[in-house]
Amino acid sequence: MKSLRWPIGAATRVNDMKAILTVAGRELAGLFGSPLAWLLIAAVQAILGYLFLAQVDAFLKVQPSLAATAGAPGVTDLIIGPYFTNAAAVLLVVAPFLGMRTISEELRSGSFSLLRSAPLGNTQITIGKYLGLYLFYLAVALLLALPPLLLQTGTDLDLGKFAAVLLGLMLLLSLFASAGVFASSLTPQPGLAATITFALLFVLWILDWAGNHTPQASQALAHLSSFSHFRNLSTGLVDTHDLAYFALISIAFLGLTVRQLEAQRLQR
Repeated sequence: MKSLRWPIGAATRVNDMKAILTVAGRELAGLFGSPLAWLLIAAVQAILGYLFLAQVDAFLKVQPSLAATAGAPGVTDLIIGPYFTNAAAVLLVVAPFLGMRTISEELRSGSFSLLRSAPLGNTQITIGKYLGLYLFYLAVALLLALPPLLLQTGTDLDLGKFAAVLLGLMLLLSLFASAGVFASSLTPQPGLAATITFALLFVLWILDWAGNHTPQASQALAHLSSFSHFRNLSTGLVDTHDLAYFALISIAFLGLTVRQLEAQRLQR
């Protein structure tokens, strides 16, 4: 009777995936067990809840005049889009504090050396850390999506636009997570990692504003601006150019993280 043989390449990929999921699960458990993370989530929910109710109140005041205007913007345009734009801006400030300990805390405590002693490569560690942080961000995004969905009980939402802007927020959070992991790999000081993360995200956010004085510069910088691509999705426009931007920038940050960890290993 012939024995079954598992291909070496396939077995390696399975082991790599198990290692990545182990690191991701460990990171996710640490975030859900962090009092700071819960405090920040509560603050985000309180701020955005207030802004959401303020937008609903403003919409109700102008609703009679909108009803009498042909082609007037609806609930999705006047409430959902601005709400998620506010959410993106608030998370840009909060995300660095959630991701600052991803690698830097382990570098500071020395436990990262133990992680390296396990059969894990720098790529597996990087992807696992990113995946754990990103899944936590997705949980926050889904919580933020609940208030707008409640409007469906009293009015008709444009679910296509809603899905597009939610997708935009998820892609933006992927960029936030990858930038956070990269910044965290640069220093054993979590506070400094948070500062670097915020600086990176803020520069990417305002790039298209910086070139407004020159049309040529504005167009070029808009291609590099995270806000420009998120804004397209927030209006319901799903373009492969915007999707590719978030994917490529996230991959670039992860690639830089792998190189940074490799450089640290060679220095020891």
